[in-house]
Formats: sequence, C-alpha cells, structure tokens
Amino acid sequence: MSDLVTRVADAVGIDAALAEKAIGMMLGFLQREAADGPVAKMIEAIPGASDLVAKYNGEGEGKGLLGSLMSAIGGGGVMGLGQQLMSQGLGMGEITGLAKETIAVAREHAGADVVDEVVASVPGLSQFV
Repeated sequence: MSDLVTRVADAVGIDAALAEKAIGMMLGFLQREAADGPVAKMIEAIPGASDLVAKYNGEGEGKGLLGSLMSAIGGGGVMGLGQQLMSQGLGMGEITGLAKETIAVAREHAGADVVDEVVASVPGLSQFV
C-alpha cells in the first residue's frame, strides 16, 4: 500500500481500499480536466499516483441516470466527481478531507506552484482544497 493511500485513509478515517479507489478517481479526474503540463508533473511527482490513475481512471463514470445526465452536459466537472465519490459511499466531509489531504501530499512532492496551477485550471476545485 502506498504512503499516499495510507496517509489519506488515516487522515480521513476511511478504509484503505476505499481511499485507494477514491484517490485514483480524483487524480484521474484531474488528469482529464486540469491543464496538461502541470497535472502531468504533479501526478509523476507523487509516488504511486500514476498507478492509481491507471487502475481507477474513469471508475464510476456514467453510472445510472445522473451519470448519464452529467456525461451529456460535459462530465459534470467537480460536482460530477463528487457524485461519483458519493456513489462509492463517501460523504461530503470525507470527500473534502480526501481532496485536502491528497492536495497536501501533492504539494509536498510536486511543489506548491505546480499544484496551484492544477487547482486553478479546474473550475470550482479551489473551494474544496
């Protein structure tokens, strides 16, 4: 289990398997939605992050009526990601904790400037991290 997953699971108070999946989904979302250069640098800098993206990228997308509606209107952005994470059993407090802790780890590995570029490039993300 990667340090990232263990740290986030402990900080948020969730099972490591759920943390792994949620982090992979979140990083996959960032890979799709954030500015290409900065997000690639960020994901490469975090040990184990590329593996999580490869394993869970797109997981939970398009499930059910809401997922279909979100896909029809452009993927749903941050709110669509939130819905996907809720469908995995996470509450809003846990999702916020997951986002904040993952971004904190990213800042440690990739640097604040790179991570700030990633966050700024995704509309609405800054209010959650």
